[in-house]
Amino acid sequence: MYKRRNEVERTIHTLKNFHAVACRFDKRPYVFHGTVTVAAMRLWLRP
Repeated sequence: MYKRRNEVERTIHTLKNFHAVACRFDKRPYVFHGTVTVAAMRLWLRP
């Protein structure tokens, strides 16, 4: 369980390296969700 929690915390930290996610420029929840989704896809597709 600790290993999974650590993995989630590291992923959230990596997502916050994206400036738009960290500063939350998007005030509407559905737009912010899209920004986080795009950032996650960029992480997932990273070579």
